[in-house]
Amino acid sequence: MTVADAAGLSAALEQAGPGTSIALADGVYPGTFTAAAKGTADRPIFLCGGAGAVIDGGGIKKGYGLHLDGADHWRIAGFTVRNAQKGVMGDGVNHSVISGLTVTAIGDEAIHLRKFSSDNVVENNVISDTGNRREKFGEGVYIGSANSNWSTITGGAPDTSDRNVVRGNTISGTTAEAVDIKEGTTGGTVTGNTFDGSAVTGADSWVDVKGNNWTISGNTGQRSPADGFQTHQVYDGWGRGNTFTGNIARVDGPGYGFHLAPVEDNRVACDNKAIGAAEGLANVACS
Repeated sequence: MTVADAAGLSAALEQAGPGTSIALADGVYPGTFTAAAKGTADRPIFLCGGAGAVIDGGGIKKGYGLHLDGADHWRIAGFTVRNAQKGVMGDGVNHSVISGLTVTAIGDEAIHLRKFSSDNVVENNVISDTGNRREKFGEGVYIGSANSNWSTITGGAPDTSDRNVVRGNTISGTTAEAVDIKEGTTGGTVTGNTFDGSAVTGADSWVDVKGNNWTISGNTGQRSPADGFQTHQVYDGWGRGNTFTGNIARVDGPGYGFHLAPVEDNRVACDNKAIGAAEGLANVACS
């Protein structure tokens, strides 16, 4: 079905079921929208549009432009989300794909997967101009939840938003990290992305990995206020077993290309490159 206004989009999302395909005609869709239906592996639900189809949340102080609330097996593609506190929020979302969106003019983070959201793909999106409400919350892609929020988000349990893939995105104009990976998450991949940290004021790297066993590969970053890529242990047992390989860090700043804190069993491969990093490639020997 094709929709052409906000009322039509809301109705289509409410009525969606396995195999539904919703096409957004070009135009502005004012408001915030929620997708809660579940597709299946063989009958996903499609929500697609061109860049001229624009979800406009009406302001950066509150609301999710598009809220995927338990929306398993969705394919979200092509359109623009702007002018909301958070661009695309996924809660309890599994096996879904967020692809080819333009997400811009956002109060906090652009795309966020949390509350046990696993096995999703965030790919080929263009993300810019985040953190307009609060600089430290202006991430491009945010995976999981900080442990300080587990009590409200996950009932106190670690937010095991696992095996998510972040690939091929172009992320610039963020006030916090381009990609922030929280404690509690395991086994994801960040690959083939392009980062520009020129606007970062609420963080000190493009990528901060606080989860375990993530692979960070083939990314290219430029201009960071401190380091290119970091690990941190902010909760006991987390920030371990992460691998950095084949990345190019054009830091043009005072830190390292790769800064592991603590080192734990994280690994920086020797095929990574750091350019313009005052402290050098890494605070550990590459291997």
